[in-house]
Amino acid sequence: MIDWHIVCDFDGTITPTDVIDNVLQRFADPSWETIEQQWLDGHIGSRECLSRQLALIKATPAELLAYFDSVEIDPDFPDFVDHVIGLGASLEVVSDGIEQGIARILSRNYVTLLPILANRLRQVDQNSWRIDFPYSSDACRAASGNCKCKSTPRNKRVLVIGDGQSDMCVASTADFVFAKSRLAEHCQRNQIPYARFDTFAELPALLAKLPQGIAANTTSFNSSSDNQELFHHV
Repeated sequence: MIDWHIVCDFDGTITPTDVIDNVLQRFADPSWETIEQQWLDGHIGSRECLSRQLALIKATPAELLAYFDSVEIDPDFPDFVDHVIGLGASLEVVSDGIEQGIARILSRNYVTLLPILANRLRQVDQNSWRIDFPYSSDACRAASGNCKCKSTPRNKRVLVIGDGQSDMCVASTADFVFAKSRLAEHCQRNQIPYARFDTFAELPALLAKLPQGIAANTTSFNSSSDNQELFHHV
């Protein structure tokens, strides 16, 4: 795995729920849902979506931290991180979510050494906020707050792990995808090589298949029955 770089989403992938959606449900004016639908329908990018939504939040720092401290992660994710590092692959958490929340949640679960590329929450006054986008790109095709394609190195094969819309653009350029939910459906529709998963406990077995069945930038697979069962390719 030493020649693989893993781009792993956070909200809905490492966590069972979407952290930003939960923050908005708790602390924002209900009009955030209209903005969300505009993003889901493709009328705006996530950068505009998040800027407008985060401006609707009214919460103190203590209230936000208390929520972040209530968020659970997939219990097998820390072991997955250790497994990946032991194999020699590189791994980054790349998210269109909030860096401070991701770092706090992972640290509480003893995951402290992973690079985190995400948007940054900034306090405007006692209970108002804005969001900054240090990893955005004017050239981003999806107009994302965090252009995940920027995080993919050119000298390694790229594995994307994700679940939703913010992962779709980078999935189209990856060598392989481990997908949940809407991302799996997107990969199926668009003939992107992927394996569906539900928990990180399943991923070590899937990782073991990658060097056998996939060459960089190709969609061909090993013809063994195991690979036919594990991998989806249309």
